[in-house]
Amino acid sequence: MQYRPLGRTGVQVSPLCLGTMMFGPWGNEDEADSIRIIHRALDAGINVVDTADVYSAGESERIVGKALRGRRDDVVLATKFFMPIGEEPNHRGGSRRWIIREVEESLRRLETDYIDLYQVHRPSPDTDVEETLGALTDLVRDGKVRYLGSSSYPASQIVEAQWAARDRRLERFVTEQPPYSILVRGIEADVLPTARRHGMGILSYSPLAGGWLSGRWRRGAASTPTSAARPGAGFDMSSPANQRKLEIVEELALLAEEAGVSLIELAIAFVINHPAVTSAIIGPRTMAQLESQLGAPELTLDAELLDSIDALVAPGVTVNPDDNSYGAAELTRSARRR
Repeated sequence: MQYRPLGRTGVQVSPLCLGTMMFGPWGNEDEADSIRIIHRALDAGINVVDTADVYSAGESERIVGKALRGRRDDVVLATKFFMPIGEEPNHRGGSRRWIIREVEESLRRLETDYIDLYQVHRPSPDTDVEETLGALTDLVRDGKVRYLGSSSYPASQIVEAQWAARDRRLERFVTEQPPYSILVRGIEADVLPTARRHGMGILSYSPLAGGWLSGRWRRGAASTPTSAARPGAGFDMSSPANQRKLEIVEELALLAEEAGVSLIELAIAFVINHPAVTSAIIGPRTMAQLESQLGAPELTLDAELLDSIDALVAPGVTVNPDDNSYGAAELTRSARRR
């Protein structure tokens, strides 16, 4: 596996990152099987593992910590904080109070003395970025965290955080974790070029667009998603945008067949072939799912194939805007002028 620089940190990472959201009650409840999947990924050359405190209420971190016993120093270990942990109003967010407390919980579950990459899971409209960066900087100086990252930050907030770090002499975010797939290309317009200008690595998530590009969901197939099976507007099949996604998936499946690869491999290769992307986060629930994705880094997509994909989904376009992870706070009714 060919390794890549993680922004300007000097750290080398694999083009696939193992995402572990599916390990634990949210996905694979067989702990031993989850550990086998993690070990297989490491044996295949994947050296970066991403998790979060909120995944299965901490169980994902615990499983990862157990799986990395004896192999911790060979892995770039990333986790995230911000999402609510329980009902208590202060057990969430980007405040110093919560960060200083929650990092200790993650360290305990992960069975480690340090986290390589500690990421803010989402930006907060209610918390000063200097509050968050100040607390995170103290963790770096204490040796509990090596690097800092953001997740699902729009370009404007990426810039704000970089400027705040520079002006206040705080540690800066060296990575961004955005959603990116053939069906969700909005970050190409602004987030990717902005992050690249600031020398940030990109660990993009959901390269299979939440399963839309897994090959399971096809027009007329019994496994076609429904709003009942997968709640949320992104899976509401009465939506014209989602019907358009099904049409595009059919065309992409034909392109993959002509290229002699699976749709899964095509989708992941598309993501990691972008020059601004460092690694694509894959989130297998089973060993078979992992195996189906490991070959993607070996693929090189030629210009003709990329042009064909662009003809189906134009650069910078997200087919269904509900699939974006940006703008929710800025566009709430209370934030509008009227």
